[in-house]
Amino acid sequence: MEQTAYTGSTRWDELEVNRIPLGQPFTWLAKGWRDIGSAGLYSLRYGAGIVLISGLITWLVWSTDSLFMLPFLVAGFFIVAPPLGIGLYLMSAHLERGEPLAGCSAYQAWKLNQSQVSMVSTGFTILLNIWFVANVGLFALLYEGSSPTFDNFVARVFLSEEGFTFTLASILVGFVIAWCAFAISVITVPMLIDRQVDGFTAIRFSIKSVLGNMPAMMLWASLIVGIVGLGMATFYLGLVIALPLIGHASWHAYRDLVPAGG
Repeated sequence: MEQTAYTGSTRWDELEVNRIPLGQPFTWLAKGWRDIGSAGLYSLRYGAGIVLISGLITWLVWSTDSLFMLPFLVAGFFIVAPPLGIGLYLMSAHLERGEPLAGCSAYQAWKLNQSQVSMVSTGFTILLNIWFVANVGLFALLYEGSSPTFDNFVARVFLSEEGFTFTLASILVGFVIAWCAFAISVITVPMLIDRQVDGFTAIRFSIKSVLGNMPAMMLWASLIVGIVGLGMATFYLGLVIALPLIGHASWHAYRDLVPAGG
């Protein structure tokens, strides 16, 4: 795929992003659904691969009696999801250009700007680790006793008095980290595989896109959580469609938010 080099200023006050109407995220979803239909098995196989990995991680957590970490793993998925969708962004780019999808993989997408994609992915991994460490620390400080078993997990962690304090603190910490992750990631990875920009420039574009379109981007964040959450509620099976839908839609979000000029 031919890339567009960004030759403009990287000063914050000179970065240009488009303003979008409140309902634009629904257009992104419609275009994402259209891309799923056009990509067919390429898109669904990608989603199924992520579901398979998620199921394996869940099984490992279950088998090691670390069930209390499962809600944090589920929440952490939203932090690392943007780099995971890199192959889906490439599929949408190829569909946009009328190019074949046979070579659209996460590896091929990563090769387009490998150093910068790797740097940004490392940043998301660090955020994920901060999320885990923060919750393990909160669990140790606010929850007394051994780790709860599966039978009494919900009652002891979420419904008890000490569990309520832990849950509230975890939600507050999670909201701050998740919002930061969303702001720096909403268009970053799609931009990196489309243009020869550095990771910090792409992140600045992403943050400015969110700050400049706050109502629409809050709606977009809510739609992402709702759609992926529904996919998880079906024992991950719904993610086979939910993840490609969000991934393809995220490409169209990037296209609408960042001016096309080179």
